[in-house]
Amino acid sequence: MKKLDLYIIKKFLGTFFFALLLIVFVAVIFDLSEHLEDFIEKKAPLRAILFEYYLNFIPYFANLFSSLFTFIAVIFFTSKMAFNTEIVAILSSGISFRRMMFPYFVSAVVISVFSFVLSSYIIPPANKARLDFEERYIRNFRQFTQHNFHKQIEPGIAIYLERYNTKGDVGIKFSMEKFENNELKIKLNSEMIQWDSLSGKWKIKYYRIRYINDSISEKIETGNELDTLINLHPSEFRIRDNIVETMNYSQLSNFIEEQRAQGIQNIETYLIEKYRRIAFPFATFILTLIGVSLASRKVKGGIGLHIGLGFLFSFSYILFMQISTTFAISGQMNTLLSVWIPNIVYAIIAIFLYKVAPK
Repeated sequence: MKKLDLYIIKKFLGTFFFALLLIVFVAVIFDLSEHLEDFIEKKAPLRAILFEYYLNFIPYFANLFSSLFTFIAVIFFTSKMAFNTEIVAILSSGISFRRMMFPYFVSAVVISVFSFVLSSYIIPPANKARLDFEERYIRNFRQFTQHNFHKQIEPGIAIYLERYNTKGDVGIKFSMEKFENNELKIKLNSEMIQWDSLSGKWKIKYYRIRYINDSISEKIETGNELDTLINLHPSEFRIRDNIVETMNYSQLSNFIEEQRAQGIQNIETYLIEKYRRIAFPFATFILTLIGVSLASRKVKGGIGLHIGLGFLFSFSYILFMQISTTFAISGQMNTLLSVWIPNIVYAIIAIFLYKVAPK
């Protein structure tokens, strides 16, 4: 590598990690001021606050904004180089704009690998410790609510719940279907289902059962309460929405396959998390190209204009990602496409800006 490459890499990575360290420090201060009362009220030990919460909070927060600060770092030091006419001197010496991009992309590789390793293998166990701490000392009680729960509990037997509240182990609008040779034979509907911890059985209340013998005959049974054994335990409803944050990449892939095998349909949130762990690191290259193409031009507004544009592109990218994933969760868009479409759109913008950048 030439001295110029090392100079740019040092500037890029130095600015990135300094900005990231600064925002993490500010985030910790704000978080501490917000939760200090909870720590005192719940008598959280100082060692637990430092090593179970904040030590695990830092990598999570750092990775959350790594793409944003990649862009800001590129914009900041490149616009400063342009303002000092260093970019003009580099291009005038015979180095092409494409060749000048080489150390930028070397730095982007380092940040991408850093982000992927963090999100896939380091942050998940850290999140588990952080979330356990939050439940002990910040949240008042463990209460999770499942909506539109589907599951195949046995071969040929599927259940559905409109809503389940773990605080009382109560399910609303319960149905169970039994199939034989792909034909529906028994269907049970009830207004409510509740777990009885003493008997280890489910109490099905206000139920209606259809026994379908053939295409033209059926028997209907109704009642107020029925105790029954179902191959389902309340602990299965205590899967938190953020459980995927505690799984590494391999565990998350296996978990998704298990959910599919059980017939659970609402797995979009898990798929989005899996795809994001690849898409976000890849976005580093796109945002780097946009940043260099914008900031390499010396403009009248100087560094301030470039930083303003940097924030505009960064936050619009994050907003675009949130909107597209919302459509995926609601089932209106393919999950893979929803995660990658912001990268596709901004890659087109990056190529356009690269074409019109001063060379």
